[in-house]
Amino acid sequence: MDQRKNDDKIMRMKELHRQLLAASRAYYQESREIMSNFEYDRLYDELLQLEKETGMVLAGSPTQKVGYEVLSELPKEAHEAPMLSLDKTKEVPVLQEWLGTQKGLLSWKLDGLTIVLTYEGGELVKAVTRGNGEIGEVITNNAKVFSNVPLRIPYQGQLILRGEAIIKYSDFARINEEIEDVDAKYKNPRNLCSGSVRQLNNEITAKRNVNFEAFMLVRAVNPADTQAPDAANADGVDAIVDDGTDHGRFHNSRKEQFEWLKTQGFDVVEYKEVTAATLPDAVAEFAEAIQSYDIPSDGLVLLMDDIAYGDALGRTAKFPRNSIAFKWADEIRETTLREIEWSASRTGLINPVAIFDPVELEGTTVSRASVHNISIMEAMELGVGDTITVYKANMIIPQIAENLTRSGTIVIPKICPVCGGETQIRQMNDVKSLYCTNPDCQAKKIKSFSLLVSRDALNIDGLSEATLEKFIAAGFIHSYADIFHLDRHREAIVSMEGFGEKSYENLMAAVKKASHTNLVRVVYGIGVAGIGLANAKMLCRSFDYDFERMRHATEEELTAVDGIGAVLADAWIAYFASEKNAKLVDDLLAELTIEKVSENTEAAVFAGMTFVITGTVEHFANRKELQAAIEARGGKATGSVTAKTTYLINNDVTSNSSKNKKAKELGIPIISEQDFLNMMGEENNAD
Repeated sequence: MDQRKNDDKIMRMKELHRQLLAASRAYYQESREIMSNFEYDRLYDELLQLEKETGMVLAGSPTQKVGYEVLSELPKEAHEAPMLSLDKTKEVPVLQEWLGTQKGLLSWKLDGLTIVLTYEGGELVKAVTRGNGEIGEVITNNAKVFSNVPLRIPYQGQLILRGEAIIKYSDFARINEEIEDVDAKYKNPRNLCSGSVRQLNNEITAKRNVNFEAFMLVRAVNPADTQAPDAANADGVDAIVDDGTDHGRFHNSRKEQFEWLKTQGFDVVEYKEVTAATLPDAVAEFAEAIQSYDIPSDGLVLLMDDIAYGDALGRTAKFPRNSIAFKWADEIRETTLREIEWSASRTGLINPVAIFDPVELEGTTVSRASVHNISIMEAMELGVGDTITVYKANMIIPQIAENLTRSGTIVIPKICPVCGGETQIRQMNDVKSLYCTNPDCQAKKIKSFSLLVSRDALNIDGLSEATLEKFIAAGFIHSYADIFHLDRHREAIVSMEGFGEKSYENLMAAVKKASHTNLVRVVYGIGVAGIGLANAKMLCRSFDYDFERMRHATEEELTAVDGIGAVLADAWIAYFASEKNAKLVDDLLAELTIEKVSENTEAAVFAGMTFVITGTVEHFANRKELQAAIEARGGKATGSVTAKTTYLINNDVTSNSSKNKKAKELGIPIISEQDFLNMMGEENNAD
């Protein structure tokens, strides 16, 4: 090989190392993304090809290394043997050739966090994350509050199995709905799951409704055996040890193992039995099902059903040979980039959003895709008029796949598109992002004021974001307190387009009503980064509704509150360390009458009960008021029906809604609102 060409290839390999390792670190270690899955796969395949061409594998190559080192405060534990990744393909014929004449099991490739569970004497004794493949984090206490992990099973021997911890899309949506601040919302279910599983406080984990889907039986050893047959040869990855008394228990079949795990109370990943001939139809069925599948998945897994045959295939340095992953062949469309829209948020972050000619993808029309940050935009060398290809990541989220013309003409704005203030590029680790430096930026103000007047905060009807924008631009509102002095601008407001005497009077009435509020609404409404409504409630309860104590709390005091970790505590302390913020809040409080909250005034008649509310309500103003009634009496209200649900409240008890069906399947009573009032002891108030 020409030495110069070889040197160029080695230089390219080093560059690919840097990019791929940075992306892996961000994804696995920091639960964020700096490049799309499509781009990662493309670069990975390029590196793999260069390694084949040069016959060289550089130290620490991403094609050889599995995962990244763990950085957290959780206890660490080494796995018995490395937990390997799977080789992958996007071609069904490759799957058929790989399976050959064997029978296989085709299942979802779940997009969550891999967990290893160990049972001894029927009890769950240990749970460890995959970590970097060699060392995982011990999360036993957290696993015990997963929504569907059995704490005790019938089998009394040692049982080790693997599965994926996931948060369903429905739960992800529910959790995000409770977060008014757009910037604080979780980006995807995997990030939420990763943070939920690795919490130091398992009460937080319990609230997230984490599910466990088993996908591999690693070991089942009879308690009478000190060492099961073949145990010495078990590599802890794919080798299976039967229970020591009946070596044919699983009939040399992975399917039998799956079915046996179901008898022990585990939810097993959905799968289909396949042969090479039936594979295409099975893949097509999964592809159709993913559109409505509630569990995050980024592909499929094909596993040899014959245990002995699969084990005999051995493994490479990175991949077992008894299974292979199938990644969806993304539906890719070519289009033209028309502009980059710069979207400002109340935190000052300005995100680039690609606007392109509309295209049909996976059955819907798309014309926008987030570029996430400047680093990705620069790496793609985007420019107006460029020919780009777009796809839906996991068949759901629009993304740019490639820039075919790479003109690189996009100019990063030096001024904020909203206020005209100076912008600044800030780099955190390996990611560059754009920020507005103007503390008085209208985008920051509008978003902040919008949160303050929102339904769960001061709830001022008539102050929409558009109206706030007009009032701020006109100079009527500079601080929170100014909202309560809009009467100073009566004539100007009445003469504004869309306003009149009646609109003005209605607005003033809403402002007056909002001046009588409670502390939870205020704490949530002032917009401390990451402090959502649930956090605001916990803070108020923990500090006995004493705002002065709360605002001067130490990090130790704050982190003692359920749901408040070091990051949120630091954000809270930093917020009130600012003289400007402190004055902003003080001036606001001077305008408000804070209602005293008497905790525990209601009998805890619903202590230990979990309710789910669905359908319309008649005797309460809305579902939130009903939820508040439940919580005031010691109960809990969640969004999804599970085995832990005590009652489903639905005024249409005979409907065939999905929640009603789920409740009936689980034997959970469905009660009407009137039934609930009777239980609450307020049947006389139902008139």
